[in-house]
Amino acid sequence: MTSTTKLEQLLDELVRPALRAHGGDAELVSFQDGILRLRMLGQCAGCPAATMTNETLIEGQLMPLLPDLKEVILVHTVDDSLLAQARAKMQRARAHGQS
Repeated sequence: MTSTTKLEQLLDELVRPALRAHGGDAELVSFQDGILRLRMLGQCAGCPAATMTNETLIEGQLMPLLPDLKEVILVHTVDDSLLAQARAKMQRARAHGQS
């Protein structure tokens, strides 16, 4: 049986470095009945390529090492840091429009 500690270790070694190279990250939400749920963070949150990232990077890296892993599901939320970046851009745009 795979533990969350083992999953976190594998995510740190095999998945997160690639996500961080693109300004993102992944948070382990849960692992139950062979289903791993991950929340994409940073630039990866809401990214159109997140589904491909799931299939090619995460499942491709983890499934061969974890026989009890059946599926990886991405929990889609918008990361707070991404919202803050969007708000800052909108404020700058408004300030430019009022000058």
